[in-house]
Amino acid sequence: MPGIIKTEGLSHVYGKGTPFERKALDNIDLEIERGEFIGLIGHTGSGKSTLIQHLNGLLKPTEGRVLVDGKDIWEDIRKVRDIRFRVGLVFQYPEHQLFEETVYKDIAFGPTNMGLEKYEIEERVYEAAEFVGISREQLFRSPFELSGGQKRRAAIAGVIAMRPDVLILDEPTAGLDPAGREEILARIRDYHAIRNTTVILVTHNMEEIARNASRIIVMEKGRIRMTGTAHDVFSHAEDLRDMGLAVPQITQVFLRLREMGLDVDPSVYTVDQAKRKILKMWRDVHA
Repeated sequence: MPGIIKTEGLSHVYGKGTPFERKALDNIDLEIERGEFIGLIGHTGSGKSTLIQHLNGLLKPTEGRVLVDGKDIWEDIRKVRDIRFRVGLVFQYPEHQLFEETVYKDIAFGPTNMGLEKYEIEERVYEAAEFVGISREQLFRSPFELSGGQKRRAAIAGVIAMRPDVLILDEPTAGLDPAGREEILARIRDYHAIRNTTVILVTHNMEEIARNASRIIVMEKGRIRMTGTAHDVFSHAEDLRDMGLAVPQITQVFLRLREMGLDVDPSVYTVDQAKRKILKMWRDVHA
C-alpha cells in the first residue's frame, strides 16, 4: 500500500530561463506513511518551504510528481483545489492570515469553501476550536482582539476544521514564548494522537523535533541529506553542525563531555534521556 504522500524525482526551479534561475529542489524521492509525525529540518534555503508547498499543490513541479494516496495531484488540474482540503498547510505566522469579523467565521472559512452543510460547518468549527483551546466566548470575538498565542491557535483551527488527512505546519511556534510554544505543540500532539492525522512539522527548534517527531527528514541544498528517528539523526551531530544546523542543547552538553574525555553517548537528545544516562553512570561508578 503506497504512503499517503509520495514524491518521485521532484525538482523545482525558480526563475527558469532567466538570469535569476535557482534550483530549489533536486530530484526528491520521499514517502510519508499515514499517521506519521514527521520533523522537517534544514538550514535556511535548504528547500523545506518549497517542498511543503508542493505537497498540497501550491507549487507545481518543474520535474517529477507528487502523489497523494497513489494519485498524481496534477493529473487533473481541476482537482488540485480539493487536494488543499486533504493536505492542510499552516504557514509561518498564520495569524497574519486572519481576516474575518469573528474567530468563528475565520475557522469556518475552509469548511464553507468545501461546500459543507451549515450544521456540519458548525460542528467542525466547535470541534477545531476545542482542539486548539479556543473558548466558545472567544469564537464570537474579533480575531484581532486575541493575544498572539490565541491568534496562532485560531489560525491552526481554521486548517484543522477541514479535517485534513495531512497537517503541515511551517514554524508554528515561531515568535512565541516557551509556555506558548509548548501549549501549541501539546495541542498538535493531542490532535495527532486522537485523529491519527499525518503531521509534518517544519521547525528550527531541535528540542521540539526531538520531543515530537517519530521520523526526522534533514534537507540541504534542495536534497534530502538524512532521514531516520531522532536517535538516528542526532547521533550524527557533527554532520548536522557541518550543515549549519544546531542540535538539541542537551546533545551539545554530551558532545562536550565526550570531548573532555568522558565515555558518554552523544546521541542523547532529551533531558529525560540525559537524566537516565547520568544516573546509570553514577550507579556504575558506585557499584
